[in-house]
Parts: sequence; structure tokens; C-alpha cells
Amino acid sequence: MTAVRRTHRWRGVVAIALLASAVGVFATRPLVLLAGAVGAGFAAYPWLRSPPSVELDVTRSLTPTDPAAGDDVTVTVRVRNVGDSTLSDLRIVDGVPPMLTVSNGTPRHAAFLRPGSTTEFEYDVEAAHGRHQFDPATVVARDITGSTEVETSVSADAAIECAAAVPEVPLREQTTLGSGRVLTPDGGSGIEFHKTREYNTGDPMSRIDWKRRAKTGELTTIEFREERPASVLLCLDARACAYRAASEDEPNAVACSREAISQLLTAVGNGRDAVGLAAVGRELCWHRPGRGTDHLADARQLLASHRTFSTVPPAVDADWSPSGQFDELRRRLGDQTQVFLFSPLTDEEVASFALELENSRTAVTVVCPDVTTAETPGSRFAAVEREERVRRLRGGGVTVVPWSPSEPLGPELLRAKERGL
Repeated sequence: MTAVRRTHRWRGVVAIALLASAVGVFATRPLVLLAGAVGAGFAAYPWLRSPPSVELDVTRSLTPTDPAAGDDVTVTVRVRNVGDSTLSDLRIVDGVPPMLTVSNGTPRHAAFLRPGSTTEFEYDVEAAHGRHQFDPATVVARDITGSTEVETSVSADAAIECAAAVPEVPLREQTTLGSGRVLTPDGGSGIEFHKTREYNTGDPMSRIDWKRRAKTGELTTIEFREERPASVLLCLDARACAYRAASEDEPNAVACSREAISQLLTAVGNGRDAVGLAAVGRELCWHRPGRGTDHLADARQLLASHRTFSTVPPAVDADWSPSGQFDELRRRLGDQTQVFLFSPLTDEEVASFALELENSRTAVTVVCPDVTTAETPGSRFAAVEREERVRRLRGGGVTVVPWSPSEPLGPELLRAKERGL
């Protein structure tokens, strides 16, 4: 999105010029009148020019490319003016991943760029567990007088990946169609024993129970629990109440959840399962579950650029309401889709949504980033309410994974599956 604004930098000059012109006329002072006319002309000059045209190409390079958690990563940003306008006052703020902190230098830069020229700057961030996607860089360009500015954003694909990515997403048992890796209650071909039945003509020789044939002379066929592909939807609670943080210096729950979704998107998308994205907040974001490299690339682009996935809290007076988005999301879900819902569980609405899905035979796993504190009575009460919602969800059959954003997500998911939470 591009915004053009007047800075009103020369508003005072207009007033002074008009005053000088008036004094020159009434006092018959030609020099004063001339000075007022010059000032008025200078103040009017910006209105006669069009705003600067901002056409930039931004690239990032990361060193090292495979850091460990805690390592410093040097981010080198190159900005090239690919347009025809000279940008006399260009200011850039790079889109640092919300879960990472700048350890050296600054992601801000100012430059003068002629058409075809390039500027470069660098800074360091401290790597953390998981995959951290960079946000688009924010660019502000002012004209030569400084009275008009153009603000826009420029995307450049880059991500910092540390070890401790989610190696495999533990999915719940569910009946689906196809052939993949979710164990179902149905018998057929697969890897886990299900039952034996009477032999039917045409059954594969490899599935005949030859031991029983040798003992009793009866022909029986072994059936296994079928393994079929999953359809997984990664859903973000990005309503205004979800932008909670343990402190002003810590990332909010939406930022933590977005990074977790990025990890699961890689883990699920690189396998044979279908994966989709959804978010509830500024508007309903929906990317249906699918497979393939192009589908995964589209999902990553959506995660990085769609405004509902923004890690910046909405304005206090923002005019949007997500009340009907849960209903619309429920209508779009397929019968065989599992939902991973990322939410700090700050209110009853999201908890009720998860329970309704579970009651409609949709397997739901809630990943709950813990951003609660015990510093004030209010925060302690919020933590108690959150624990009560967790208990209620588990009582309704929903799998809940409380997760500390400072810890890797993969082990937490596996522990929750082992404990049956």
C-alpha cells in the first residue's frame, strides 16, 4: 500500500509571505513586496510538482546462512532505485522479524538515490529457534522541498532458520480419503495390524495369514489400519485481544504464533499432507489446504504479507469486527480437515469456537503461546482465566499445547501427544 502525504513543512512560510506582501502593498515598500512574492512562490512550488515516484528493488543477504540459536546474523540490505525519479530524501526501515532483536547497528537508513544507483546498509540480529520471515521494508521518500512524502513497503524474500524446526507435526487420528500418513479406524492396506477376516478371491498373497493356514488349514486375510493423507489448516487468532505481550520489550502472542505457524507450514508442506492457512482479525484470511511447491510458496507469501497476519496491533479506534469470521471459517472447513488453532486464549469466543469444531468431529489442536505474567493482580487473574479455558477445552476433547515462546515448539507438540493432552 502506498500513501502520499503533505508534511505542511512550509505552512509558516506562506503566512509570513502573505504578511510581507500585505505590508509591502500598504506601506508602498517595493522590496518588502518583492520578498513576500518570492516567499509565496517558494511556498507554492511544491504544489506545482508531482510526488516523487518510488520504484525500488530491495535484496537481503544473511551471514551466516545456518546460524545456531544465540548467534549474531549480519543482515546486509541493498536498495536500488529502478525508477526514473531522483529520490533526494529516502528513508528505509527494514522489516526485522518480530521475534528477533537487533544486537548491533540499526535497521534504519537514509540515502540520496539517483535512477539506477544503489545504497547499502547492514545490522546484526540475534538468531532464535525456528524460522523467522522478514517483513517488507518500509520506505518513505520526500521531494526536494520536503513538503510531500510518499510511504510504501517493498518486499524481499528472506528468512533466518535455526535448528529446532518442527521435524514432524503429530496429527490426530481421523478418517480421510486418499493415501498418506494419518492412521484411521478403517481396515485395508497399511503398516499397523487391524484385524483378520475370511479370505476373499483376489486378496493379495502378501496379506494371507500363512501361519494360521499352516496350523488350521483355513485361509484368512490380514487387514491393517490404513494410513491416509492429512488435510491441515493452520489458523491464527489475530483479533485485537490476542495482541498480548508479557512486557513492552517482549513480542506479542500474534508475533509468536506467526513464527510457530511458519515452522509448521514447513513441516507439513514438505510432506505428502495438504496444508492451508487462515487468520481471524482485521479480515478473514483464507488459503485452502493444498499440496505442491507452488501452493507452499503462495502460503508463505500470504503469511508474510497479508494484513491480518501483521504483528503490529491495530489502532485503538480500528473499525473492524471479527465476530462473523469464525462462522465463515467454520463453513469453509472441509469434513476431513484438522485445525491447528494458535491463540493465547484471552476470551471465551475463541474457546467456544474450538469446542464447536471439536463437537462437529473436526480434530482441533490449540497451540497456546504463554504471554501471561504474575506482576499485577490483573495479569494474575488473566493467567487464572487462561488456565480455566485450557481445562475446559481439554475436558471437551480438544488437544491443548501450552507453549513458552522461548522454547522450541517441536518438542512441546510431541510431549503433548505422548501425554494425550
